[in-house]
Amino acid sequence: MENTKSEKPIRYFLYARKSTETEDRQVQSIDDQIGRLKELAQNLHLYIKKIYTESKSARKPNNRPVFDEMIERIENGEADGILCWQINRLTRNPIDSGKIQYLSQEGIIKSIQTINRQYLPDDNALLFSVEAGSANQFILDLKRNTKRGIDGKYERGDLPNSCPLGYLNDKENKVIIKDPERFNIIRKMWGLMLTGNYSAPKILKIATNEWGLRTRKRKKSGGRELCTSGIYKIFNSLFYTGNMLNKRNGIIYKGNHAKMITLEEYDRVQILLGRKGVIRPKTHEFPYTGPIRCGECGCAIVAETKTKLIKSTNEIKNFTYYHCTRKKKAIKCSQNKYLKEEILAAQIEEEVEKYTILPEFLEWALEGLNQKNDQEIEDRSKIYEMQQKAFNETQSELDELTRMRYRKLIGDSDFIRESNVLKNKLTKIKAKLKETEKRAEKWLELTEKTFVFATYARQRFIVGKLEEKKEILSALGITITLKDCKLKIEPNEWFVPILNQVPALAAEYQRLELNGKTDLTGIGDVKKEALRLIRTKLCRERESNPHEVAPTRV
Repeated sequence: MENTKSEKPIRYFLYARKSTETEDRQVQSIDDQIGRLKELAQNLHLYIKKIYTESKSARKPNNRPVFDEMIERIENGEADGILCWQINRLTRNPIDSGKIQYLSQEGIIKSIQTINRQYLPDDNALLFSVEAGSANQFILDLKRNTKRGIDGKYERGDLPNSCPLGYLNDKENKVIIKDPERFNIIRKMWGLMLTGNYSAPKILKIATNEWGLRTRKRKKSGGRELCTSGIYKIFNSLFYTGNMLNKRNGIIYKGNHAKMITLEEYDRVQILLGRKGVIRPKTHEFPYTGPIRCGECGCAIVAETKTKLIKSTNEIKNFTYYHCTRKKKAIKCSQNKYLKEEILAAQIEEEVEKYTILPEFLEWALEGLNQKNDQEIEDRSKIYEMQQKAFNETQSELDELTRMRYRKLIGDSDFIRESNVLKNKLTKIKAKLKETEKRAEKWLELTEKTFVFATYARQRFIVGKLEEKKEILSALGITITLKDCKLKIEPNEWFVPILNQVPALAAEYQRLELNGKTDLTGIGDVKKEALRLIRTKLCRERESNPHEVAPTRV
């Protein structure tokens, strides 16, 4: 009711709003609101200074220019009351709710009259907050339920909105079917685009003038020529591939409708249009990412595949390039060049070839290793015996120190200091004993793998699968860097003798093999002698470093 305590009658702004901006929906609801509110104002003797109507959503603030104008005029003192159908017509977001509640508590808005009740400045603020909160919660629930409903349709393979040109929504069976009038025309448009000889506007002109393409006739629209933006919308729609893109979360779903083109055809059209198109999940595996680092900043070397249209042949080809990520902001890396995968592979193969030995070397090398292994076992036994003796002596010293402490022949501080020294010594000896126990086994395994790797790595690298290429590259070097598009490998220690000694011995071996001598036994002895030399040198190198991690077996 009217506030009788006011010195002047309250001046009301009547505010009527519909919840959609579409002109052909709910227009009558505004007239209904105004009619009922005018009747209420007449019954309550309320003075309406101006009527405001608006077709805007109240879900977000600053989205209703008419509402903002009304509030501004109230703040300027032109009116001090609001007449509306319900609070939810006035506000559905916490910012506008807070604004109205503040103006009411300050007495700037003296009355808010709805069809059911009146809100006054002296009323409990909780009441208005509950009403406004309920309106806001309605929007939140509606939004959540709408999203759930849309996602559910996508998951079931149904499109939650109107289908694109070339298809029809069968409302009776709730499925999407082919448009018998337009489906084949749209498919022919895709076919022309796929040739690469027609532009989108040219195809539109052909479809419109020669094939008679028109949009679907609707209640108040349609039945017209397709516009230029419409043809691009068709060629950018994933729907024609039998899939559907949920733009809200970026997920692609398999649709229940018939597809018009393949995904490969869709990708080709996107390239012809100079677009990336809709990003679809793709898994790329690159053989040389991981072990290679940038030679300037130390960042990882990564790869990416680019698709290009070869205009001379009208073919679409994929090219893979490797480059530095340059992620270390503290280091300004100048490595911005991209290296083709074919060039990088050739450089890696060239590096692998440096460590390749003749297959004939392998058999004789392994024969020598077995002989050397017997000596290694004997040496290991002697070392193990000495280490075990040192362990027993140290343990005896620790036992004697403990007895001295029990007899109070040594103080606490001296006991702790001396016992710690002996315990540390025992720990180190135990570690050495463990290493010695596996020394011969590791030595033989490492050396065998080194020779096998050097014999077959290049061959396996050329014909091997992706994982084999990665393993070979990782096993070859301690550090593998790429700088100025040049690959550099610092080899593991067990490959150094092969790099330094094998090329000269291999050349000598081949010379002896081709020198034309008829005494094959003699030639064989010379070959064996050459192999004995390389075997001795390589095995000697292994002795100095027997505990390294072995390279990958290939």
